[in-house]
Amino acid sequence: MNTVDAKRVLETALICAPQPVTVRELRSLFDDALGADTLKALLMELQQDWAQRGVELVQVASGWRFQSRPEMRQYLDRLHPEKPPRYTRAALETLAIIAYRQPVTRGDIEDVRGVTVNSLIIKQLEDRGWVEVIGHRETVGRPALFATTRQFLDDLGLQSLDQLPVLDDSAVQTSMFDALGLVESPEPPPADATVDVPADEQIDRADQADVVQAPQAAMEETTPDHAGGAMAPDVDATGKPI
Repeated sequence: MNTVDAKRVLETALICAPQPVTVRELRSLFDDALGADTLKALLMELQQDWAQRGVELVQVASGWRFQSRPEMRQYLDRLHPEKPPRYTRAALETLAIIAYRQPVTRGDIEDVRGVTVNSLIIKQLEDRGWVEVIGHRETVGRPALFATTRQFLDDLGLQSLDQLPVLDDSAVQTSMFDALGLVESPEPPPADATVDVPADEQIDRADQADVVQAPQAAMEETTPDHAGGAMAPDVDATGKPI
């Protein structure tokens, strides 16, 4: 098979593939007649062939795939005007800490953020396929160690964690979340406002409640409870009412 035909096969397979395809999988297209180095060279040529188009061939953590270029996003959004996922600031901060300091425990995340991490936030990130448990720290309680997944890198269009931008300011963090297509949930409304609270904002409030309600609960345990009946009248030393 000549180079032109081989590139056509690769191009067709990658366009039709629903997920990124590894070089090993691509070799099966040619019954392993082409080596890995030859395939990579063909993929680089194919990448150049698409350099001036609205779709690009990229290598991510899970393999090779075709994807639309970032500058095409505003036009594609008009065709499919879907709202991007909304996450609370607590969820975004948790994701950033895991991404840049992995592997980390829940306690590590709490040390950085300074507040208790709600379990629903971790579950939310796990359900999205961005975070997973990769082991347990050998210490008291053997807490779970969290790290990001290949899906997280794929959604960012990265091959490895080494390609994450240097997190030196909030602008870099914002650009990372923009690449994931995330929108931060607005700040909670005033206490006297009446609004419908989305599920993800409820997670953020639950996260705050872990910290705020704890002292209140302690106060309730030390305060006498008279709600169960009427208060006893004052009496004198003989037991007669005053």
